[in-house]
Amino acid sequence: MPSTIAVLPVKSFGRAKQRLAGGVGAPERATLAAAMVGDVLAALGAVRGLDGLIVVTGEPRAAGPARAAGASVVDDPAEAGHSEAALLGVAAALERGAQRVLLVPGDCPALAPAEVEALLAGDDARAAAAPRRVVVVSDRHGSGTNALLITPPETMAPSFGPGSLARHALLARAAGAEVRVAAQRSLELDVDTPGDLAALRAALADLPAAAPRTRALLAQLAPAAA
Repeated sequence: MPSTIAVLPVKSFGRAKQRLAGGVGAPERATLAAAMVGDVLAALGAVRGLDGLIVVTGEPRAAGPARAAGASVVDDPAEAGHSEAALLGVAAALERGAQRVLLVPGDCPALAPAEVEALLAGDDARAAAAPRRVVVVSDRHGSGTNALLITPPETMAPSFGPGSLARHALLARAAGAEVRVAAQRSLELDVDTPGDLAALRAALADLPAAAPRTRALLAQLAPAAA
């Protein structure tokens, strides 16, 4: 199996989740961002088959828990964007000898270790036939990207943002990689809008063991805010 490192870009909590501003106050948005990152860190730490975790952030409140969880931290003082932070993480992963990278966002708190393990195992099964591979994990709308699995890491540069699923597939094919689009329920549940927060709240009702930090915070927020 290839050496696999996960990369987790984390925006400063005070700047995170601005699209929730209509229903969630600034202090609560920062607390929510921190809770989600904590849940993602814990979930990734339980994934078998990962050889390391790199957190790219300029947020001290994320860097401390990341190091406590055994992750390496790459400073991102400029915070130029999600794609740029991901590139910093990929470069650091390559320096550590990674043969494959998994790019995961910090706002998918329901992330299930078993689903990530299945994603890695499925990619392993294709290794002999396709040495250059990209798996694009879709968001719940089917148009965005909530995770990227890239082998080898330098195959393509990530390009997150609206419409990124199709864009990532095109970039991967242009690089000569085999492309697979995957749906992983726990990774579909990112949080950018009030609708996303409502979808997460509803999903957590059926996932009693998932996202304990985020779940506890949502219990304190009025349902109308989600």
